Amino acid sequence: MARSDVRADRLRAWERLTEWPLIAAALVFLVAYAWETIAALQGAPRMITETTMNIIWAAFVVDYLVRLVLAPARGRWFLGHLFDLAAVALPLLRPLRLLRVVALVRVLQRNAGLALRGRIMIYAAGGAALITFVASLAVLDAERNAPGSPITTFPDALWWSLVTITTVGYGDLAPVTAIGRTIAALLMIGGVALIGIITATLASWIVSTMALESAEEEAATQAQVADLQRQVAELSAQITELSGLAKESPDTR
Repeated sequence: MARSDVRADRLRAWERLTEWPLIAAALVFLVAYAWETIAALQGAPRMITETTMNIIWAAFVVDYLVRLVLAPARGRWFLGHLFDLAAVALPLLRPLRLLRVVALVRVLQRNAGLALRGRIMIYAAGGAALITFVASLAVLDAERNAPGSPITTFPDALWWSLVTITTVGYGDLAPVTAIGRTIAALLMIGGVALIGIITATLASWIVSTMALESAEEEAATQAQVADLQRQVAELSAQITELSGLAKESPDTR
């Protein structure tokens, strides 16, 4: 077996081995991050949550480095996993590894074409909910103590995230810090991308449904035409047979 094949097998084995532990760790990270941010923890509780998140972050770093070492083509793998790099390089993005959880729904899929659209819709909906929640935590963390900031509670932060990711932008709440505005820019870009994915998926579903209906109608029409042709052929045969009998019968007048 080639060396690259051996490394690829080891990479797949590592990913299978660490998938569930990393999902559990990401869930713990998100809970700790949310608790620390919403409750504005101080003292020993804050130290506990910070230590927990640092340990989990270190586990993500180790996982990334191991997968990079095991990858058969490291350069190609690196370029194809820039999001994973961001997840370990930027603490804000670490909870987004929870998007791997939605892959569990693949066991519910039955039809290949519908499975693809179903996964896309689930990824988009799950991603939108997770990004909105994480952005709410992040902007609250950045804006809560900033002078003149209107975003000082989690409900305000959640409302701001909802109107931002949907590109509505009422303008009643707006971040004033550089970090908060950076989060806003990323959230708006993510919102436009998610809306585009959902719109394109729905359009594809509508087009495929109409095409299926048209194909069924065309097949039904062709079946009717074939049936009519068969009946006309039978009638023609009967007429020909009757004409022959008429010619052969004597004149009885």
